[in-house]
Amino acid sequence: MQSARANEHVAQAAQPTDADWVRAAVAGDAAAFEQLYRRHVDRVFGLCVRLVDGDRGKAEHYTQDVFVRAWEKLGSFRGEAQFSTWLHRLAVNLVLGEYRLLRRWVSFDDHLAEQAGNEPGHDPHRSSGERLDVERALARLPKGARAVIMLHDVEGYRHEEIAALTGIAVGTSKAQLHRARKLMKEWLA
Repeated sequence: MQSARANEHVAQAAQPTDADWVRAAVAGDAAAFEQLYRRHVDRVFGLCVRLVDGDRGKAEHYTQDVFVRAWEKLGSFRGEAQFSTWLHRLAVNLVLGEYRLLRRWVSFDDHLAEQAGNEPGHDPHRSSGERLDVERALARLPKGARAVIMLHDVEGYRHEEIAALTGIAVGTSKAQLHRARKLMKEWLA
């Protein structure tokens, strides 16, 4: 019985890690990169779906772009973090890049005023009988605030990391998260 356990332990230890696959891929082994892709594509796609408001077509496009970029930049992976963390940051940077290009984050007040002007009979104090699910409530948030709440509450990034990823101040990240949570709470009540 002990030798079976020992063999199982050896077999588990012999399984390549992400670091092993990265080294092989950097050396030009396309099959190794395919293994990395297979291991991480679902998580990257899920992140992209959340960051693009559930638009699966756009998320598929971004997922492909993330892995193309990963292949191009794989040599710059230093192994200081897990490969999955590096890939995750690459995905966030790619998807949020369009927001950085705008150089402007929509404020909650501007967004709500714009929404109120576009909805006939808009009542900012919705009755408690009218409930929104989480996805619809998230979709109502401005893009910048939605990105902050997704990165912080769903993906677990700290405000300092969000600031570095998005190009906003730490205080702006904290303020947007606070307001986003408050609005979500109102909309889901």
